[in-house]
Amino acid sequence: MPSAVSAKSSVFIASLIEIVDEIDAFVFDAFGVLNVGETPIPGAAQRLEELRHLGVQIRILSNAASYSHDHAVQKFRDLGIQIDSEEIITSRDAALNDLDDRLWGCIAADADQLEDIGKDTIKLSDQAKDYDNVDGFLFLSTESWTPEYQFILRDSLLRKPRPLIIANADIAAPRDYGFSLEPGHFGHLLADEGIEDIKFYGKPFPEVFEMIEKSLPSISTPRIAMCGDTLHTDILGAAARNWRTVLVERDGMFAGVDTVGYRTNAGLDSTWRLSRI
Repeated sequence: MPSAVSAKSSVFIASLIEIVDEIDAFVFDAFGVLNVGETPIPGAAQRLEELRHLGVQIRILSNAASYSHDHAVQKFRDLGIQIDSEEIITSRDAALNDLDDRLWGCIAADADQLEDIGKDTIKLSDQAKDYDNVDGFLFLSTESWTPEYQFILRDSLLRKPRPLIIANADIAAPRDYGFSLEPGHFGHLLADEGIEDIKFYGKPFPEVFEMIEKSLPSISTPRIAMCGDTLHTDILGAAARNWRTVLVERDGMFAGVDTVGYRTNAGLDSTWRLSRI
């Protein structure tokens, strides 16, 4: 995990407008901040437009790897959240940037055509021979993943070690129905089995934050604020880059609970807190 210095205390604010004079770019997590599953969070789209009108840069930084960049942009537009392509960066974008030229076995959503991968691929399912024949694994989505497939992947890696790219470092994600298990969960299970050549992409790891910074070349890191609902992805990863941080408490990971105990036990706090952006 990245090393970061926690904020000494967290100030509760009612709105991001209260801190707009201190921040030149707001970076938003998606699930739990802008949307929960397929449901937009009330007021989120309007807040983004208001911040743009005030001259603040907007970015969305999502640990979403199930679909291509263009599909991710369209998803937000379908939710009524208007964004430009350059305003969103995903963990899939970061993972694809680092792929080398080999045959990749892809764990992907059924509808994912893998058209943006740019490398030789095989989409994996229940055929053990396909797992053994590829030169590396790219884990994009848990949509169709099963315990049976996990056993096949584990056994193939134990027989023949190869790189495993986890393109979404999340353990779980808030949905309309509760929480879903994400690729990071299954990557950690494999690490627990002794498989070593695993690399995780997305928050809290540095590649996605570096991509955001490159898209904001004239803004110093203390003038960037990460708005997210999780301590060990959004807050930790941003603090490690010397960004300031806003923990969003109402709809995501901490929905319905008081965050103080979690922040204390983690030894990790945000610069600010608020209910909704």
